[in-house]
Amino acid sequence: MKSNSNSTMVVERYTITDRIAHTVHAAAMLVLIITGLKIYAGWDFMSFHTARAIHMIAVPFLLSVNWILIPYNIFSEGHGFMGKISHFTDHYVFGPKDATRFSNIIKNFFRKGKYPAFTIYDEESGHYKTKLHPLMKILIVLEGTAIFFIAASGIVMYKLDWSLFGLPIASWITSIAGMISPVFAMSAVEFLRASHLLLTYWFVFELVVHVGILEFNPHVWKYYKAIFWSGKEDLSDGYYVEVLNNSKHIPERERPQGEKAVKAKRG
Repeated sequence: MKSNSNSTMVVERYTITDRIAHTVHAAAMLVLIITGLKIYAGWDFMSFHTARAIHMIAVPFLLSVNWILIPYNIFSEGHGFMGKISHFTDHYVFGPKDATRFSNIIKNFFRKGKYPAFTIYDEESGHYKTKLHPLMKILIVLEGTAIFFIAASGIVMYKLDWSLFGLPIASWITSIAGMISPVFAMSAVEFLRASHLLLTYWFVFELVVHVGILEFNPHVWKYYKAIFWSGKEDLSDGYYVEVLNNSKHIPERERPQGEKAVKAKRG
């Protein structure tokens, strides 16, 4: 991180592996949604076999990013076991402070109070306390759950007797689905196919919320640049940013003129 001037405080918001994970995740998800809906709806822009091949190529990219690289990124931050746990809960678990911020966001929608900061940086320690809009902390949990279930249903749709290291994974999934499917008057395979499609629609909905609602705002376009390219954030740009200084919330834009920003460490 570097502090270029009295009015600029640039920190590393995302590491190179964070940016790789997000870019690959976004690209793989878009490819899977488009090819999946082509397979289901029979759109004419490519053949069924081409769409299925591309779909299957994108699957390992999505799963490896979400089940290997992203967990690595999360737990490589923080010092010591408790520091890593603290980093995880601060950044990815929806807690009471997030509930308060979310409540204030709703109040702001009805013009009752200011829009709260969802980027909070501890200037003294040189680390982020949180980087996410509170609603995104809820969506992350739902997305991770949805990825697990769409992968499970996809295994059966790919091959009914698929196994890994001799373990009959597809048969296990079908057996579990068979306990639930009679409630919906479906066979196990029909239930898994319907679940796969509904989860695809969930990802479309989540994409609309994530991009079209939460971030369709000029004041957060800087986060697109940070997550896809630079990895950097200027905390002196005070929209949705709060800087913790000596255990007190001090938005950078309210800092007395001429007061020099403390040089921050890697966030």
